[in-house]
Amino acid sequence: MSDEIEAAVSFLRQKIGAAPRLALVLGSGLGGLAEEVEDPLTIPYSRISGFSVSTAPGHAGALVCGKLSGRKVIVMQGRFHFYEGYPLERIVFPLRVFRALGVERLLLTNAAGGVNPGFSPGDFMVIRDHINMTGWNPCIGQNDERLGPRFFDMSRAYSPALRGLAHRAGEELGIALREGVYAWFTGPSFETPAEIRMVGILGADAVGMSTVPEAIAAAHCGLETLGISCITNMAAGILDRPISSEEVLEISAARRPEFSALVRRVVDLIA
Repeated sequence: MSDEIEAAVSFLRQKIGAAPRLALVLGSGLGGLAEEVEDPLTIPYSRISGFSVSTAPGHAGALVCGKLSGRKVIVMQGRFHFYEGYPLERIVFPLRVFRALGVERLLLTNAAGGVNPGFSPGDFMVIRDHINMTGWNPCIGQNDERLGPRFFDMSRAYSPALRGLAHRAGEELGIALREGVYAWFTGPSFETPAEIRMVGILGADAVGMSTVPEAIAAAHCGLETLGISCITNMAAGILDRPISSEEVLEISAARRPEFSALVRRVVDLIA
């Protein structure tokens, strides 16, 4: 793994020069923000050693390097998921490459189902904490001290300081932000109503199929992390109707202008 990280870092340094301090991971239906990157250099994942191929709908599968609101950023236009059949070390591989490049902060985004009955489709939720419902962890196995320590703290996996900046950005833009706990299931099936009742009792406000492995790996390697969910649907059993991936992408697309404005302002404030 370390040899592959070094190979990817060497390749990217040749392409982009000095690394940005901020990386963004764009979730389902949110990849359109990458089209707003100024002076973009787009590199398909297939060209980067160690990167996997995105197969999920709404994930373009490219790394976009350039400027957002005048700030240099590196953007993952789509991510990898456990349900695609990739081992967790492959899912988090890009984040370890970013850290080795010199990235210091990470913005994770996703499309999520609302568990909290006070939420509505189209809401944005700042992730305060998560619940790992899978039992899987990307740091299982032999530890490489160059990546991070064997045992590491998760109590501040989602930076309080960055969460504060996100709320400030929302207030300035007039975009109401929720804050809550995100529960991770593997997918690809949506959760059952019973599972949603369970995680609601446990304290989850939203549920999805990504983000948590990345947040764990980010905490391991020292990336200061902010997570934002776009609530694209109410989870199973909250409303008396089935859930579809088309609904997820439709709501994500409808909220793109507000999402774009929010992320741009967050980037400004972080910088």
